[in-house]
Amino acid sequence: MSKQNTVSLNILGKEYKIICTEDEQADLITSAQELDQQMREIRHSGKVSGGERVAVLAALNLAHELVQSKGNSRPVTPGLAKKLNKMYFKIETVLKNV
Repeated sequence: MSKQNTVSLNILGKEYKIICTEDEQADLITSAQELDQQMREIRHSGKVSGGERVAVLAALNLAHELVQSKGNSRPVTPGLAKKLNKMYFKIETVLKNV
């Protein structure tokens, strides 16, 4: 069993501490960086105001990319589905605090 770590993630200038296993840490950091980038692009476009709206649109963009990639690649394996569900839960937890 992997050791649990607390990872500090910075999304739109706010720090979020997330507990994850060592083997999930790199993917979680990459996911947070991608979310931060998406949210910054949406905010800088000037078309959307409010942190919650920016977060929802960024999540929608990322979910859309995921759906598109599912259609263009091999089927999701049970292991990948489990990882995606964990990441989804962690993202939902972070978004509740935005």
